[in-house]
Amino acid sequence: MGKIYFASDLHLGVNAIKSSHERELIFCQWLEEISADADRIFLLGDLFDFWFEYGSAVPKGFTRTLGALARCSDAGIQIDLFTGNHDLWMKDYLVNEIGLKLHYNPIQTDLMGRRFLIGHGDGLGPGDHGYKMMKKIFVHPVSKFLYRWLHPDIGIPLASYFSSVSRKSQLMVKDYLGHEKEWLINFVEEVSATSNFDYFIFGHRHLPIDYKLKNNSSRYINTGDWLVHQSYAEFDGQKLNLRFYKNDYGKIFS
Repeated sequence: MGKIYFASDLHLGVNAIKSSHERELIFCQWLEEISADADRIFLLGDLFDFWFEYGSAVPKGFTRTLGALARCSDAGIQIDLFTGNHDLWMKDYLVNEIGLKLHYNPIQTDLMGRRFLIGHGDGLGPGDHGYKMMKKIFVHPVSKFLYRWLHPDIGIPLASYFSSVSRKSQLMVKDYLGHEKEWLINFVEEVSATSNFDYFIFGHRHLPIDYKLKNNSSRYINTGDWLVHQSYAEFDGQKLNLRFYKNDYGKIFS
């Protein structure tokens, strides 16, 4: 058995500390390197800063990323892709073209004898009722059907604008809030009280977090992001570690 890798929140298509193009090149280098020993790769949402599939059109760009993912898939590596709050309008293009397995919600799965709960992380835990209601509207089939009536030259730039507004609002709260105020920690503590998971793996928070739950040996791992941290998680069947790719100053919060 090879290793299992987890990464999230690349937000390709938007510039940050590094441009989208620079991050894409680095991410593709990472994919090429881990393909030597990877058995499975989980991409936990917001791979793109915006994504919408029309009947015969998708957002342009990301050719290197799609090619790198295709090479991994063709080599027999299973790639699980989760929709995030920025690319929740995925359908079947990447499934058919690359062979990715697409997930719209968190999944429970056994990996190398350990029990995992894996997802993007948006809309979980207490509060944030406005976003939860908005997400229900956005993912409703009628909403997607109506949006497809907009020409791609209008629909894609319009949605990209609102995506950038959402991202800036989210990144305003980027400091680690502590165990009591981190809502994903509250969520996993609540779930662990009635369910038996070894690991909870999420993205969305944009901070690399490794937290041991209070009442058992379970761990919550947040994979951070590639806007700032270039962080990812690696599981070899015995140990699950947070790591940083080409970032010597990465910090893990716990």
